[in-house]
Amino acid sequence: MANTVVCFGPGPMFKGGISNYNTSLAKALDKRPETKVHIVSWTQQYPAIVPREFVDKSSKADLLEGTDIEVTYLTNYNRPGSWFKTAKYIKEIGADKIIIQWSIAIQGLPVGRMINWLKKNTNIEVIVDLHFVLQKEKSSIDRFFLSIGIGNADTYLVHSLKTYRELQDFYPKKKFDLVYDGTRTEKAGHHTVVKLYHPIYDLFQPDTMFDPEAFKKEHGLRKHVFLFFGFIRKYKGLHQTIEAFAEMAKDRDDVSLLICGESFWNTLDTSKWRTRLKRFLFGTAKKIFLSKQDDEQNYRPLERIKELDIEDKCVVFNEFIANEDVNKYFQVSDCVVLYYLTATPSGIESLSYNFNLPILATKVGHFPETIKDGFNGYLAEDRDIKSMAAVMAKYIDKPLPNENVAEIAKDLSWENYAKAILAG
Repeated sequence: MANTVVCFGPGPMFKGGISNYNTSLAKALDKRPETKVHIVSWTQQYPAIVPREFVDKSSKADLLEGTDIEVTYLTNYNRPGSWFKTAKYIKEIGADKIIIQWSIAIQGLPVGRMINWLKKNTNIEVIVDLHFVLQKEKSSIDRFFLSIGIGNADTYLVHSLKTYRELQDFYPKKKFDLVYDGTRTEKAGHHTVVKLYHPIYDLFQPDTMFDPEAFKKEHGLRKHVFLFFGFIRKYKGLHQTIEAFAEMAKDRDDVSLLICGESFWNTLDTSKWRTRLKRFLFGTAKKIFLSKQDDEQNYRPLERIKELDIEDKCVVFNEFIANEDVNKYFQVSDCVVLYYLTATPSGIESLSYNFNLPILATKVGHFPETIKDGFNGYLAEDRDIKSMAAVMAKYIDKPLPNENVAEIAKDLSWENYAKAILAG
């Protein structure tokens, strides 16, 4: 019997890892026999006061080319009527399952309402794919939005045991059954939690025609290239990466730090009055709801490059990287640096595996679960710049075979991920 599955989350017109993830998941499900897949997407994911451009205006590649996936942009955070229309549409197309990407607590308001509507007089299985339970910056209202957001789901997908434990902690009165193969619990009043992993992105592939050495020469990259890739956010610890690199590079002339990514809160034209108004309103809200140390408004880690006098050893592309250009930066790099302050399963980690690049990471979050120290990467002590610098130096002295990364990656396929989702 055919399955109709809805992947709810940002569609391919949006920037970022959650959009890439939702698209990759839809493509994986589309390959399964007797499965019809729809992407139902936000048109606007956040309150209107958020001062950021979320639409990808750089990429030209069609990530859904060759598939039968239907994409419907329907849900506007700021228009509650669209929440009801979304639930109605999902019912009308005869969905058997809906997989909701949970990536930020503030979306709990519309997501919670849609889940409640979807569960009225239907047999739709509501699945929440948890990238984390509460985001890294815990505001005073996160718990409220989480409590009204995903508590009524039938099934949860987690990418790490850490996330499973967070789910248990937040909902101590709920009964969860942890499984690893996708089998759903049959116990009344229990919720299934499927422990999976963050699959390896198949949207981005190495280009055999690309010349890494020519690229390195063109951009002044040296022999050993350490890569920081992705949105520049405080929790990702770019300031730590820069400081550790500077420490390691004091007596070396053969190393480069390649930084590729858009500053998350610097994407709109600040000369426009609408942008200035949004920044003011959003800044006021953050002062009320965020602790001071979690406010990213003045986070400018790139300034540390000049302060540490390492401009000649750093190559910076402070912009959103178009999908068709992603491979270049990974193909010229030796390893990826994830010196995060806090971490849940990372899209950049998954992307690194797709290019068989070892990872240098801090001992935070899930990293000790996924990175086998000395095999597919090296782990540094949390908040310890000397340890991070030592790990970078160690990688140069004892590089890890790309085959080790491939060994880890082979068990993280989208095919197995999709199979587990459809098992119930």
